[in-house]
Amino acid sequence: MTSISTKAVLNNDAAIQHADEVRRGERFEFGKNWSAFLKVLDKDRIERATRSLAEMLEVENLEGRTFLDIGSGSGLFSLAARRLGARVFSFDFDTNSVACTTELRRRYFTDDPNWTVEQGSVLDADYMNSLGKFDIVYSWGVLHHTGEMWKALANAGDRVANGGSLFIAIYNDTGSQAARWRWIKSTYCRLPGSLKSPFAVLVSIPEEVKRFASFTVKGKPFGYFEHWRNYRNARGMNRWHDIVDWVGGYPYEVAGPSALFEFFKLRGFVVAAMKCDNVGLGCNEMVFKLTD
Repeated sequence: MTSISTKAVLNNDAAIQHADEVRRGERFEFGKNWSAFLKVLDKDRIERATRSLAEMLEVENLEGRTFLDIGSGSGLFSLAARRLGARVFSFDFDTNSVACTTELRRRYFTDDPNWTVEQGSVLDADYMNSLGKFDIVYSWGVLHHTGEMWKALANAGDRVANGGSLFIAIYNDTGSQAARWRWIKSTYCRLPGSLKSPFAVLVSIPEEVKRFASFTVKGKPFGYFEHWRNYRNARGMNRWHDIVDWVGGYPYEVAGPSALFEFFKLRGFVVAAMKCDNVGLGCNEMVFKLTD
């Protein structure tokens, strides 16, 4: 790995490119959403995230291992990996996401020499090659937002050391349904800031109505409101921030499990774990192992 720094390293070229894409309505500001999420991050969410990471990797801890978090976002899973004992390298393309990850390191692992935070792009081959190899490369729900998903997947796979693991989550290919959501996401990103939240609410109404109806049919209409108030998904996230992330998440690409399997099979990987059943528009989660 590269040398460890005590402060986040910001990449001016990446920051300018990111700002330009946001201004042109070509990219969602994930980092601003994560900044809001940090205000509600608590011990329970951190524990859930840590547990979900260990379970999917089928480990009790990550002591002695290196962990690359591509698109660290809020920094929650970099934090989870560090709590499990890994030596962590986090980077993100979004300047605000870099700030979020840096803030979590400050809160829980101040000036830790085993946790580096930088700004960079997974599409930058020179940057990626400079990082070296890692025991675990992690990128959950990120690479389909780069605008060049297959290139991003290849670059991520190239950072895995022999015998190491690649843990990714990629939006499922649902055909015309996914195409419709691509339009919704691109529309959200082109809207003025004052219209974005109302738009997110509007396009979420059909799904929320279905959820309310489901609770009502079961004779528990107030269960819907309890679901919102007590929302904790298995990865420790927050309901509203998940909705905004979903509605606004652009660029947006998709891939089915078979396509991902074939892509990485050609690169010497085998599937070690997967969660791909009944995900609908959600993410196929897959852990690949690079054979020695």
